[in-house]
Amino acid sequence: MNSRIGLLFLLSICAMQSYGQDLLAELQQEEKKQKEYTIATFKSTRIINGHSVEMKGAGELEFIISHRFGTISSGSYNLFGLDQSYIRIGLEYGITDRLGVGLGRSSFNKIYDAYVKYKLLRQSTGPGSSPFTVTAFGSINIQDFEQTPGTYSTYMDRASYIGQLLIARKFSPKFSAQITPTIIHTNVVDQSRLTNDQAAMGIGARYKLTRSLAINAEYFYRINPIANTPYYNSLGIGLDIETGGHVFQLVLSNTQGMIERTFVTETADDFFDGGIHFGFNITRAFQLKKKTK
Repeated sequence: MNSRIGLLFLLSICAMQSYGQDLLAELQQEEKKQKEYTIATFKSTRIINGHSVEMKGAGELEFIISHRFGTISSGSYNLFGLDQSYIRIGLEYGITDRLGVGLGRSSFNKIYDAYVKYKLLRQSTGPGSSPFTVTAFGSINIQDFEQTPGTYSTYMDRASYIGQLLIARKFSPKFSAQITPTIIHTNVVDQSRLTNDQAAMGIGARYKLTRSLAINAEYFYRINPIANTPYYNSLGIGLDIETGGHVFQLVLSNTQGMIERTFVTETADDFFDGGIHFGFNITRAFQLKKKTK
């Protein structure tokens, strides 16, 4: 009798162990089937001057202050460029996790800009995965010069329209890269310097050094500039410093422009011939609405 009870007890243990292993295997298989999204491809909504694929979450407001100074090569008389300063103040708001809007004003050429960003794809693993994050960007901006009779007498004469597709991939926890096909249409331009429709390709990258430090680089190549153009392709490098709710970016760039119209089409200095400007971006995020679970 005791041997039968012992045998039944042993069989029960074996059955429970087998069931537990099967259940664990099913749970592990289910975990593999779940889609996991990549986060923090870039730490900021800007790489250097250009936008990254990153957006603010639903109900989140970002306040952005950007400064660009004169050329460092101007020497000590101009405090290595610090005597000359341009500023952009902007706001970006997340309507949803995928849709965001923004506006700003730059002292460089006195430009107002407004834009929309929409996240088309998110890099992910699992069922229906995507190897890239893709964000669409559209913007309009207007120069606010005093109205005078002539070519630029109306606001529409001074308007530009920008369309971009931001395509990025986080290759590892430390390294991310992005390409940015760009088209810019300006209603009225000086034909001896610019073309109404400027195509460009942007390339950007980020390498994470520590939990709070990362280096960035960005380059915009103009595909169809006019012959003998006085302008250069935009190049910049930077250091991201994250401090809680702030992201502080130190920038070295050959442009003083801080929106696409100016830094893609009107970069006036050669990075490799003394045309380097120091600058910085400061961002501060505020959660205006509670996040929904």
